[in-house]
Amino acid sequence: MATKNIKLDIGTVYQKQEGGNYYFRYQVEGKRKAVSLKTRNRKEALAKAEAMLPVLKASSVEVVAAHVKQARSWVRSHRRLELSEAWRVYKAHPDRPNPGTPARMRRYQSYFGDFVEWAAKRDCTYLDEVGDELAMAYADELKERGLAVDTHNKRIWRVAHVFHTLEEYTSERTTDWRNPSLRRKPREEIGITARRLPFTREQEERLFEVLDDPKLECRDRDELRVLFHIGAFTGQRLKDCALLQWHAVDLPRRRISITQYKTGRKATIPVAPRLLDALEGAQEWERDSYVLPNTAQRYLRTNTEGEEVGYKDVNDDVMAVIRATGVKTTRKVKGRTRAVTVYGFHSLRHSFVSFCIDHNIPKPVCLSILGADSDIVDQYYTHVDTDAQERAIRLIGGDGATMKQRHERAVEFLAAIPEEKKDERWREMERILRG
Repeated sequence: MATKNIKLDIGTVYQKQEGGNYYFRYQVEGKRKAVSLKTRNRKEALAKAEAMLPVLKASSVEVVAAHVKQARSWVRSHRRLELSEAWRVYKAHPDRPNPGTPARMRRYQSYFGDFVEWAAKRDCTYLDEVGDELAMAYADELKERGLAVDTHNKRIWRVAHVFHTLEEYTSERTTDWRNPSLRRKPREEIGITARRLPFTREQEERLFEVLDDPKLECRDRDELRVLFHIGAFTGQRLKDCALLQWHAVDLPRRRISITQYKTGRKATIPVAPRLLDALEGAQEWERDSYVLPNTAQRYLRTNTEGEEVGYKDVNDDVMAVIRATGVKTTRKVKGRTRAVTVYGFHSLRHSFVSFCIDHNIPKPVCLSILGADSDIVDQYYTHVDTDAQERAIRLIGGDGATMKQRHERAVEFLAAIPEEKKDERWREMERILRG
């Protein structure tokens, strides 16, 4: 919430948001101008604004422009920040966002660190030395790495966010990272068809067969078996399944109630009979609050800096099980350096949506189980809309048949309907004709 504006003889001092920097807004020759006062201190902001008043009253527009330019560099001209120190300052900055997960913060640090390392090789030392030319060269270099368009844009956006947060250390020469030329467009990937694929029913059953095979060599095979059951019959993400706790499981009422780690949204899911059997078996090794104690312990493993790194171990085990079924989990794609993963634990989420469609489950019901407005749901339920469109075109076009031919087909169809079902079929035809 913005604080109350402070009126001066000429112009107004204000904050865009409570606790943020103060700004000074005024008019020059009928045109509104605004400049950041680079301070959150009210008294200091007023002093700076009042120091500008004599100049604003001057008749020379050039003098005003020169003063504004000077005002914009109040802090920048005296404070410079080395790129190698920028992350430490950013991490302690009061205006930076607080990502919902440690993993997202790690990606911020990783992407910015990549840029700093790249810039250092080009003799760029300070934050305010990063101009348009250097930023464009970095964007071009990212393109040559064969990254996905979305990954490329996320890297640019996160580097940009660090610069925007540390704007008091930048200068007028520093690039505007909002330049659309630094980003790539989705149409660049129109020809790339490799995406995460759903498992078929046969592939899912093969997964459970492999997990039941005592010859399978993997850690915590029994827990992995339950993990795959949770994923297959709830459609939840790997972290939500691996860290499921018993307090969220109501076996007598056959309900699982979770709060998703990624979205923070809640979902209540009925327990399918096969999942119920798996969970009842899991009670035998109950040692703590987690349904899968060993898996959860490995997933939550941290490094010396306190960052969670164990998820990779669990995912490696999951991928080993999938590969043991004979499924090729990756696919090489032209234009990408790394092979694209097409099958993984997330494929169970895709399968869940696909099976919902197969059984005519309404889209809102599917969404209520997945717990979010997932792009996956839109992706698969689009096919339902397409089928409806095709049926409409066939009804309108009559499959190219003449009116007489369609009439003859209708007579043959009705003659073949058993007497006791004719009323039901008539009502169905009426619904179709009404659209």
